[in-house]
Amino acid sequence: MKANKILFISQEITPFVPDSPIANIGRNLPQATQDLGKEIRIFTPKWGNINERRNQLHEVIRLSGMNLIINDTDHPLIIKVASLQAARMQVYFIDNDDYFHNRLMTSDSNGNDYCDNDERAIFFARGVLETVKKLRWCPEVIHCHGWISALVPLYIKSIYSEEPSFRDSKIVISLYDDNFKTDFPDNFAEKLFNNETPAGFTEDIQTPVSYIELAKLAIRNSDGVIINGDNIPQELIDYAESLGKPVQPRCSEDEYTTACNNLYDKVMG
Repeated sequence: MKANKILFISQEITPFVPDSPIANIGRNLPQATQDLGKEIRIFTPKWGNINERRNQLHEVIRLSGMNLIINDTDHPLIIKVASLQAARMQVYFIDNDDYFHNRLMTSDSNGNDYCDNDERAIFFARGVLETVKKLRWCPEVIHCHGWISALVPLYIKSIYSEEPSFRDSKIVISLYDDNFKTDFPDNFAEKLFNNETPAGFTEDIQTPVSYIELAKLAIRNSDGVIINGDNIPQELIDYAESLGKPVQPRCSEDEYTTACNNLYDKVMG
């Protein structure tokens, strides 16, 4: 079975943020996949270093307005959109004053990881999934890029498993070299489901949660893994293979789009 609707959830997308391996893939892979005749949607965080005026972002009122509860606190979900005219693509941005406004990506201007990166990842993942529900769009494959998207597989396999938009979705996670350095706090697992944890999903999370533990959580709940870095810990590759997940090794830029789309079809069965 071929996958024809692909949801891309990317930590970074050029030209909205500076060039990087993940930002360039976030920009080029969706376009190349669309050029193959597939239907796509793209989501990314509205980082504080994204210039809204220059990039012509505007709020989508009909999609905004929901409050997401994290650690017993309401956080308004704001959805913005911008177009990449040359590629005929729209990009949806997840925004919130507490987690993204006037704040950089993983770390601040002094290089210190934000102490609430765990909550930022929770908010982003749930914000994307709630917005896709509102769009009434049913992706066949969800491709996640970067640590900020790493909780999407867990949510899809747990509290969103019976949601019509995602019931038949398969999940692919791409692993990159650049990630957070400061462990998530000990109460991370409690925040994931607002203290209503589905059985079997968080019991084996080792706290405090390092990037390795977060990546393993994503791998466990994904259907395929793509290696997008030269320095991915062998521990993660071995872990994915031990679970029987198909793993796409690092490949050249010329081969990348074909390799990804072949994996999409493979996980579709």
